[in-house]
Amino acid sequence: QVQLVESGGGLVQAGGSLRLSCAASGRTVNTLPMGWVRQAPGGEREFVAAITWDGGSTHYAESVKGRFTISRDNAKNTVYLQMNSLKPEDTAVYYCAADRWNRIVAVTTDYWGQGTQVTVSS
Repeated sequence: QVQLVESGGGLVQAGGSLRLSCAASGRTVNTLPMGWVRQAPGGEREFVAAITWDGGSTHYAESVKGRFTISRDNAKNTVYLQMNSLKPEDTAVYYCAADRWNRIVAVTTDYWGQGTQVTVSS
């Protein structure tokens, strides 16, 4: 069983930055890919970014490529999402996920945190 707790959300103006953190616990978490998905008001959850267990590979949604950076620190059991050049359309609840790679990218994982709200004002 994996437990995930997100933090770092907030209100920011367009063009600003935020860094989200996800603290993970569970005996196998450091062997799992991790990622971020988001859900805008009235929308479905969509993939944002994923990272392999060792941080060696990453993958991003086209909408955030070049603006967001995912990283992880396995010593701290934490994954991060650095978000720069934020846009109003990035407004969403951001969720951390830990699962098989394809399940994160396809947003079919069963392991979610509680989410953290990111609001970008224009």
